[in-house]
Amino acid sequence: MKIVVGTRGSELALAQARMVERKILAAFPGMQVEQKIIHTRGDQRLDLSLQNTGALDKGLFTKELEVALSCREIDLAVHSLKDLPTGLPGEFRVGAILPREDPADVLVSKRGRVGEGKEVFRVATSSPRRALQLGEQLAGEGRRIVIREIRGNVPTRLRKLQGDPELDGVVLAFAGLRRLGICDEAGESLFPVEFASLRVERLRGMLPAPGQGAVAVEIRSDDETTAGVVRALHCGETAICVETERLLLQELGGGCHLALGAKAEIREGRLFLDAVYYPDASLERVLRGKAEVAVGEADVAVRSVKNHWNL
Repeated sequence: MKIVVGTRGSELALAQARMVERKILAAFPGMQVEQKIIHTRGDQRLDLSLQNTGALDKGLFTKELEVALSCREIDLAVHSLKDLPTGLPGEFRVGAILPREDPADVLVSKRGRVGEGKEVFRVATSSPRRALQLGEQLAGEGRRIVIREIRGNVPTRLRKLQGDPELDGVVLAFAGLRRLGICDEAGESLFPVEFASLRVERLRGMLPAPGQGAVAVEIRSDDETTAGVVRALHCGETAICVETERLLLQELGGGCHLALGAKAEIREGRLFLDAVYYPDASLERVLRGKAEVAVGEADVAVRSVKNHWNL
């Protein structure tokens, strides 16, 4: 049997596709697995702002992969879950969610700790969620942040940071750095010589995007053969957590552009949800909420947080 894996062409996307391939071959040693790179509009249109267009909601990084799925050019598509819209067309479904990497955000900087010794800190990110949470942290310390929007894959962003003397740092997902071999599990930098002057700092207290750190495998809804294969890759605990986070996102309008941080965890048989929401995309109104429920009661956790916010 042969499985064709569809993936974007960035270094991180390819690393995640290879991870899926390894897991398939580990579960089905005789399987033939082939990769097919699909170029998405999000990879080609780096001029589009992720903050203002709601582009992720329209499948900026997924639509072309779904076209290839529909045309049966590929059997499955590998996505960073946070790029996947909360509502999929009925033709498709998520066949598996892989075990989650640490979903934390990190600051990669040239000048050490966040804004150390500086009243104004210039940081690049395309995420309102990251910008607002970091801005809130610095404001609490009597400092302020200047945001520069940035697009491109991880190495491109690192090169932009290193080559811009006015830029102090860039915020990235720890999971991406780990999968590219740029950080070890403890967060210690493993930068190649090209980026030797950069350092990584975990951003404590910042909540990730819903689904951050998780990889999703999308398949055709009627493809039971592929469903049987990818089922071996599925992590039930990760799925419960990220689906809780994405349910909250969906309840707030489903937009990936929303300034929402959410993290769900299972501890001692209970489901915990921690969330922060900036409804006006500003620091003038910040909503925080927590919930603890039985595993399997994600809707109760989400409803509890929304009720606390009076939404």
